[in-house]
Amino acid sequence: MKRLLIAMLMAAFVISTPDSMLAEEKTAENPAEKQEESPGFLHKLAWYIPNRILDAFDMVRLRARVGPGVAADVRVTKMASVFAGTYTTVYAGLPGPRNRRLPKLPVGLESKNGIEISVIDAAVSGGIDPDYGPAEFGFGAQILLVGFDFGIEPFDILDFITGFFFSDLRHDDI
Repeated sequence: MKRLLIAMLMAAFVISTPDSMLAEEKTAENPAEKQEESPGFLHKLAWYIPNRILDAFDMVRLRARVGPGVAADVRVTKMASVFAGTYTTVYAGLPGPRNRRLPKLPVGLESKNGIEISVIDAAVSGGIDPDYGPAEFGFGAQILLVGFDFGIEPFDILDFITGFFFSDLRHDDI
């Protein structure tokens, strides 16, 4: 029943994907078929302002969570992180680094259970984990029915700054 509810809620948040991005995802499955095509200048110019806005949102994760659980985590990069607890929640707020081209929605589902200490990861996320950036530092907590998650991704700050000069370090511009 719980899995059915999660699947139904996730289906409600599906974003329609442009055909060009679907083709990119399909070719990414087989590296031999992947074509390295750089978008033209007019494409970059047309998407310049939306990409800078998305890059600005990528820098910070600040979300409120509602749902059952008890957990705490501290991150100083993926290599230096500690998590212990369990929660399954609905969140709202700034989702943090995209780690992909498509934007994340400001609301969604999140679930994490177990213990994680640096690279020793005994936590299970069920495919709806927070998706932290590799250099992100921050902290979060879940206390019974409410929680929060805060983080800053320094590499996305650099990506935001260099984006003004048409350089996309994260390769996440649309």
